[in-house]
Amino acid sequence: MEIIKLREDYIKLGQALKAAGLAESGVEAKYAAQDGLIQVNGETVYQRGKKLVDGDVVTYKGETIKITK
Repeated sequence: MEIIKLREDYIKLGQALKAAGLAESGVEAKYAAQDGLIQVNGETVYQRGKKLVDGDVVTYKGETIKITK
């Protein structure tokens, strides 16, 4: 499980995927979201700009990212 520590109050989904090395670009994150391939807290999300906050858990490509403060 990858852990991303927040520097601000939130991080956008696309930025989190790139920071974790699961997306090489914002475009890749955008298409993954549009295709419904990403889950946040167990629910499919379709917006790459979704704001993630402390405690959120992202699942993509069989990998898990936890957002912490």
